[in-house]
Amino acid sequence: MKIVLAVDGSAYTKRMLSYIAAHDELVGQGNEFVALNVTAGVPPHAARHLPHDVLQRYYADEGEKVLAPVREFARMQGWKLRERHAVGYPGDALAEMTNEEKPDLLVMGSHGHGAFASALLGSVSSRLLAHTKAPVLLIR
Repeated sequence: MKIVLAVDGSAYTKRMLSYIAAHDELVGQGNEFVALNVTAGVPPHAARHLPHDVLQRYYADEGEKVLAPVREFARMQGWKLRERHAVGYPGDALAEMTNEEKPDLLVMGSHGHGAFASALLGSVSSRLLAHTKAPVLLIR
């Protein structure tokens, strides 16, 4: 089974990973996991003042900050993990990547790093629910 993990490095991502590891009866063993992460783009009015290589390094570093702990957690669990990172609006980019992957299951935390973490459901989670075709498991 192919399982997409929408990760952003927040406490909800950590809970989601721990939940899946503790409940392997939900997904079984021998799955392919794909960790998806999106770094929000630097606003164009600021980006135009930065050298292209500096901006690209920033995006790569931000993605690595999130994906490195996920990679290590997956290694400790014995999961087969593939990673994808993109730059853009997280809701749209994650939905697009999820649809490209055509997973059997999308797993994500109910909230992320957003300023309105106390909202009923995070805006990225809402976007993914509305714009993906995969079954979704939301972890609070």
